[in-house]
Amino acid sequence: MKILIVKLSSLGDVVHAMPAVQDIRAAWGDAQVDWVVERAFAPLAQRCEGVRRVIACELRRWRKAPLGAQTRSEWRAFRDELRSESYDAVIDLQGLTKSALVARVARLAPGGKRFALANQTEGSSYEAPTRWVADVAVRIEPHVHAITRSRELCAKALAYLPPRWMRFGLHSAARQGDGTRCVAFVHGTSRDDKCWPETHWIELGHRLIAEGHTIGLPHGSDAERERSERIAQALGDGAQVWPRLDLGQLTDRLAACAGVIGVDSGLSHIAVALDLPHVQIYNFDTAWRTGPLPPEGRQRAVFAHPAPAVDTVWQAWGLARQ
Repeated sequence: MKILIVKLSSLGDVVHAMPAVQDIRAAWGDAQVDWVVERAFAPLAQRCEGVRRVIACELRRWRKAPLGAQTRSEWRAFRDELRSESYDAVIDLQGLTKSALVARVARLAPGGKRFALANQTEGSSYEAPTRWVADVAVRIEPHVHAITRSRELCAKALAYLPPRWMRFGLHSAARQGDGTRCVAFVHGTSRDDKCWPETHWIELGHRLIAEGHTIGLPHGSDAERERSERIAQALGDGAQVWPRLDLGQLTDRLAACAGVIGVDSGLSHIAVALDLPHVQIYNFDTAWRTGPLPPEGRQRAVFAHPAPAVDTVWQAWGLARQ
């Protein structure tokens, strides 16, 4: 059976789709799974166990100049690559117009079908064309975790029961922990209202350094780099600002850490997928939808508004390290 997964973005959403791929492999041992994803996130999809082929697109960039010569040329190349094989099932896990377009362009094998979400789930974007394009629209319980939504959609589309266990299948070139005492601070996120105060990061960093840890400070933008530099300056020799890395390199660097403490962001979700000791910091009560799934163990979520206290995060970190 040949299956095409359409999950284009964003970083956290791509990570949350990985357990569904592992479920498919468990139910259909001979399944060949391909994945369409935005090029920026292709290094992650390529590291997902069981994904045979990653088909990268750049819809975000193409829509800025839809009639440009470069866009038309790159779209044709993408379309030809996408249609080079036919699929028994095309599963749109995104639920948006852009993912519906990709699902529509994909070529079906005789008897093949397109599957998509029939309804919006709480806290997630949804656009009607996804169900218009689908041969089968699958209804999902609205109050559902992002990981569970993808797992249930694939299970209903391919007629199997999701296993009780869950694994992401995210590979890294680094050995987990790798003997380091470095704790990564994932302080950057796409929304300012999800950030944790810099003074909190600095206080937490001093506590960790006093215990013998070092602090790693990744960044993905100029603003995040400047924040990393301010935190590192306040912490002194025990902190290091990492160079700008692509997602593959960042995954390896995180995997080699002793653990991760971060806000609600894609890198935090990578830490969960790598099964690292991790505390995820929420200023909004949305951990039920995107945070670590219970039972709590090495990954924990803390929530308070306007922001969790340093003591709360410190206590959660102690539990994650047990």
